[in-house]
Amino acid sequence: MSFLLSLSKFIDALNEKVGSLVSWALLAAVLICTGNAFVRYLLNTSSNAWLEIQWYLFSAIFLLATSYTLKRNEHVRIDVIAGRFSKRTQVWIDIFGFLVFLLPITLIILYYAIPYAWISFQAQEVSSNAGGLIVWPAKFLIPAGFMLLVLQGISELIKRIAFLQGKIDASAFEKHGTTPEEEIEAIKAANKLN
Repeated sequence: MSFLLSLSKFIDALNEKVGSLVSWALLAAVLICTGNAFVRYLLNTSSNAWLEIQWYLFSAIFLLATSYTLKRNEHVRIDVIAGRFSKRTQVWIDIFGFLVFLLPITLIILYYAIPYAWISFQAQEVSSNAGGLIVWPAKFLIPAGFMLLVLQGISELIKRIAFLQGKIDASAFEKHGTTPEEEIEAIKAANKLN
């Protein structure tokens, strides 16, 4: 189990690094989007390449941040139902979800995404828009994102099993941010100030 926990820590560190890099892609996307809007409305001109760069960046953000989101336990959950159960039962629900839903679906998508991106690369696919960019780098984001998600799913599975064996504390996989109740209280407090 110690090897698996080390593997889990490595995967977690990898996805933390990817999540940090993706945050810079978000900043770049916002700046490019703003620049495109100014150029379009102030200078009455536009560029398909710059519009496609926005699309590439948004694709990268969405596809590469999913594993980071899962690692931080910020993904969509059924907390309204599962929150009523004991921590061990919640962990069993997570294990069931990872084994029955997350890993099979991500592996199926990965199975089809790799040839999809590879064919685009082999053909050196280019956008059909005038002045557009090459397309295959954006298509390679699909298998990259789903590979990271598969790895993070395995990491989360390892952590849940280690918790059930008493090897780690639940804090290793619990949400680190605020709870929905804390967010609601913060909103109420802010509304009282206004």
